Parts: sequence; C-alpha cells; structure tokens
Amino acid sequence: MKNLVIVESPAKAKTIGKYLGPDYKVIASVGHIRDLPKSKFGIDIENNFEPQYENKKEKAALIKELKAAAKNCEKVYLATDPDREGEAISWHLAHVLGLDPGAPTRVTFNEITQSGVTDGMKHPRVIANNLVEAQQTRRILDRIVGYQLSPFLWKKVRKGLSAGRVQSVTVKLLVDREKEIEAFQPVEYWSVDAKFLPKTSKKSFLGKLIEVNGKKAALPNKAQTDAVLARLNDAAYEVTAVKKTERKNRSAPPFSTSTLQQEASKRLSYNSRKTMKTAQELYEGVDIAGYGTLGLITYMRTDSLRISEEARAEAKVVIEELYGKEYVPDKPKYYKTKSNAQDAHEAIRPSVPSLSPDRVKASLTSEQYKLYKLIWERFTASLMADAILDSTSIDITANDCVFRSSGYVVRFDGFMKVYSNIGEDESGEQATALPKLSKGDTVTLKELSGNQHFTEPPPRYTEASLIKALEENGIGRPSTYAPTISTILDRQYVERLQKALKPTILGVVITELLEERFPDIVETKFTAGMESDLDEVELGGKTRTDVLGGFYGGFAKTLAQAEEEMQGKRVKIPDEPTDFICDKCGKPMVIKVGPYGKFIGCSGFPECKNTMKIVVETGGFCPKCGSRMLQKKSKKGRSFFGCEKGKDCGFMTWDTPIPDKCPLCSKTLFKKGGKHGKIYCAAEECSYSIEA
Repeated sequence: MKNLVIVESPAKAKTIGKYLGPDYKVIASVGHIRDLPKSKFGIDIENNFEPQYENKKEKAALIKELKAAAKNCEKVYLATDPDREGEAISWHLAHVLGLDPGAPTRVTFNEITQSGVTDGMKHPRVIANNLVEAQQTRRILDRIVGYQLSPFLWKKVRKGLSAGRVQSVTVKLLVDREKEIEAFQPVEYWSVDAKFLPKTSKKSFLGKLIEVNGKKAALPNKAQTDAVLARLNDAAYEVTAVKKTERKNRSAPPFSTSTLQQEASKRLSYNSRKTMKTAQELYEGVDIAGYGTLGLITYMRTDSLRISEEARAEAKVVIEELYGKEYVPDKPKYYKTKSNAQDAHEAIRPSVPSLSPDRVKASLTSEQYKLYKLIWERFTASLMADAILDSTSIDITANDCVFRSSGYVVRFDGFMKVYSNIGEDESGEQATALPKLSKGDTVTLKELSGNQHFTEPPPRYTEASLIKALEENGIGRPSTYAPTISTILDRQYVERLQKALKPTILGVVITELLEERFPDIVETKFTAGMESDLDEVELGGKTRTDVLGGFYGGFAKTLAQAEEEMQGKRVKIPDEPTDFICDKCGKPMVIKVGPYGKFIGCSGFPECKNTMKIVVETGGFCPKCGSRMLQKKSKKGRSFFGCEKGKDCGFMTWDTPIPDKCPLCSKTLFKKGGKHGKIYCAAEECSYSIEA
C-alpha cells in the first residue's frame, strides 16, 4: 500500500476510494477517535485550561487498524471535513498516529467528485492550528458550562437535566416569545373592502379602504365602520389615480447552511436534523445510474454565498439549453456574503450543475430527491435573469374615501420559471391583472363590507424562524443549529405543536432559574460575543487562554454564589392540570414530566402512585378494526403507529397515517418514506398505492 487516506464517514470513504484507485487505501475514522473523558471534568483549569484527551474505548479496534495501516504505507493523508470540527479530527488523528505535525498531510474536498477529489489531493497542506484552537476552545467552553452547571440543576431541580452555552439561550428565546404571547392583549380594528365592476368588463376586482377625509383609514369599532359604510352606499365611485410601473424581481442567492435549513423546513417540512443528514448523504456520495458514485452537492456547512467561476460557466450552459438564451442575465450575478461569515467554502450548490433533478431521481430516496431538487433549483435560479413584472395601482374615490386596488402581471418570468415565491408579495399585492382604467373613469360598486379583526400575538417560533433568529442574533453557528434544536427537544425543554415550537413547563422553570442565577448564560449579546471570540481565535486575533480566562473567572464566581445562596433549596416543577380523575383515590390527575418524558399521574403522589400514558392521536383509523390509530414509542424511543386496542387487534406500522382517505375504500392512507416511498392503503382487501 502506497498511500493511506483517512476520512470521517464510511460513505465518503467508499466514494473517494473509487476515484483514487488501487494505490490508495481509504479508511473512515467515523468521527472523533479521541475526546474529553466521560467520567471526569478533563480540563486543567490551573494549567491554561489544558484538555486531557482520551482515546475513545469503542474506537480501540479502529485505532489499531489505523496505526497498522499508517505504519505500512508511504504517505498518510488526513481528508476529514473542511471545517473546524474536521480540522480538529485530523489533528487528533495526527497525534494518535504519531504523524509529523509540520508535514503537509491535510487535504480537503469542497465537493466529492472526480475533479474535486483530484484537485484536493494535489494541494496537501499542514494542519491549520488556528482552526484546531477555535474548535478546542468551543469544546472546552461547552464542557465547562455543561459539566459544572448541569450538576447544579440536578441538585436544585431534578436529576438528568442539562444546561449548555448555546442550548440554554435558545430555550430562552422560545420562553420569551411564549411570555409575549401570554401577555398579549388583542385590539379590535375594522377594515372596509369593496368589489368594483368596470364599465368595459363583467369581471370585478377588489379594493381596500386606505384613506378617509385625507387621513389614513383607522376604524377601531363597528360604530365608526358603519358610519363610513353609510356614506359610501349611494356614492359615485371615480378613478382618481392610476399608477403603472415596471418592477424587476431579483432571484434569491444560493443556499448557505442556515437558509437551506429554513427553506427545507418551510417547503418540505423537514426538521433541521433531517435536512443536514440528507445533505450529508448528498455530499458524501450516491450511486447514480450511468455515472457511478458521485457527491451531488458541495460541502453543506458554509456561510458563504460565493460560487466558483467554473460552476457559473457550467450553469450558464444548462440555463441556455433548458430555458433559452433570454434567461441568461446580461451581467453575471454575484452575491455579497455577510461580513462575519466563514467564507472557506462556496455556497451550497450542485457539484455537477448539468445533473438536473429529473436525471438523478431514479437513484435517490424520496428525501434525497426533494432536497437535491430544492438545492439545484435555488442555485440555478440564482444565476438566471431577473423577472420583470408590470405593477398597477388604482385609486378609486367616493365621498372623500379612497380605495386602492393593487396587482401585477408577470411580463417575463426569468428566474421564477425555476424557483419562485410568487403569489403575494410582502406588501400584500396580489399576483393578478387589473382592468384597463384611466383617471376620471367611473366604476360600479358591486359589493361593500365592513370586516372585524383583532390584532394577533407574535407567532410561536418554527424551526425555520428559530434558525433565522439564532443567525440574526449571532448565537451558535449554522452547523450547530440542528443538534441544538434536537437537544432541547430530547431534554423535554421544548415540544412540537405541529410546526411550532413551544417551551414546556420544565423549559420555563429551568430558564427562569438560569435567568435569575446565571444571567450571562442566557443573554443573547453575551453568547453572541463568545461566538465572535471563537471566530477571533480562528483568525489568530485571540488565544484559547484569552477567551477561556475571560469567561471562567466570572462564571466560577457566579456558580459559587448560586450554590451558597440556594443551599438547602429546591425548585419545584409545577404539574399541569387535566380533566381526568384518579380511579383509585378520586383526586385530580395531573401531567408530570419524568426523565423519559411526560406522563399522567395522580396529584395525591406519593400516597397514590396511579399513572396513565398520554395518548397521542394521529387522526387516522385502524385499517383492520376501525379503532383510533395512536402514535407510540418503542423501547429505543423510535415512533411507530398502532391500533388503540393494542394486542387485542395487533395492527402496527412504522408508516405514518395521513389525513387523506383511500379513494377506493375510504379508509385511512399511510405514507411510507425512503427510496421507494409511497402513499398506500393498508386494508388487506384494498390494493391502492401511489408514489409519494
């Protein structure tokens, strides 16, 4: 064996191995091979916060294999992911394998294609110490907060709880929003809407009252609205202004990690963990019919909006071939990356722009195809010509009351042919053509109505809006959003209500305790400042000791003070009331939160230990006996679906019941995911099935 290449994942190893050929052996480290110890703190605070790393016990056989392979080859290449974490994994590998830290052993691949791998192998470099230091600083910071703050929560609230530098401030965002919602007082207001009929057409159009007596229309109650309606009923309606403008709509930039997670949540209903897992699969390589194993997208952890000139040239050819020369802009489009972004990699794009989604669909799972299609369409649209819209605004006046009708038509669809949000823009303007009218024309009032409204509280965060808020506040990095959201859900600090994220009572209690005792830990500006410090370490402007020393002094003092002031005190997690009455003692049943999630228990505990499971209905019905289908969990925590009659019926499935009914027999339909995903009827006597 001449050369050894070490990557992170087996899938990546398989793809790269095919490109490099027989002179290379490619082995996966499967993530980190050493880390801070699990059984002790592992940080020498007095000795410049020196970490005490240990080889992972479960990696003993792999480490032995790697050492033997490194010893029997001419050269070792460390080809882990091209980011902080990947750089640190390479650094650990170099230490464990006894490689020269000054030797050019490090190679990176922005895309797992033949050209991407070949180019990466041509440019080996030394391990970037600043990147490693930034990762170690983050790891040590998180260990200090998690290892020293979590035991405080165990003693003062309940065992099994945890706090984290990023997770705790994320939960606080959700708690603060929930408090805003609870404190919100709705305010009544009214609108007046009209339907007008032009003399030259039988098709009516809509108008909204915008002005009364020269002032902005503000109707707080029914009485004032009725007064306006009364003066308008027999009025003459005249067109007093017509404004026509040409408007250009510019395409959105290609995806960064954050925007990919946001759009996948909105358009595909993928949570951030699913998005990043699927993107990782597309990056590491998929066996594509006619092409072999190929990484379909560039590296998926990036803040950059930069696109290589090579990819631009390929995309231009694709746009011309698929849509025509008129869809190629006169001047190339460039997008500005944010000033605090990490710009080591390109934006997320298809590694081979000519591979349209339809050409690879047969080789991908349903999830992979949908995400690749989203990435391909967003990238392609970002390099296409602007859309041109003809926008029209018509003002209609009657008795000093002004109505406005707004709409637009698409004159040239441009990038919207591929990727569009068309429907209604931010101003509420409708994508519709208005009749041809001129100033001085009269129109007939067809319908007039006053409508009551109430102001609404701010909405709960969804994963998409939470990720946007985290990015805007500088909390964490895009690569940490998915694991952070997964953690706060797993810890029962937050729960999903359809797409919305709502803090649990446990999440509120923990947040309020941290807010009172450790305000810096849940303060957005402080957390964002720490993130900036980590970026400074990566750039060489600060050292690990600078950042950790600046943080630890205040943190240790605050922790000691909290321990002293709360000695002998515990914080109780309030129980949620229910409508159930205990069938053993007659006391009310309440919802409690245990280490394994929520359950219903008797409020008379510990005298009465009666409990009940919380039933999660799916809205579907069992295809076997017609009873309700419930969502359940296996011993390993995986969700499945079963008949409420349990063993008496016996029907269960991993596939999700959906609201649609079978068109053949009217029973509940089920959705099966994966490469061969489908929607089907599970009734034995029915054969209905379609592709998902």
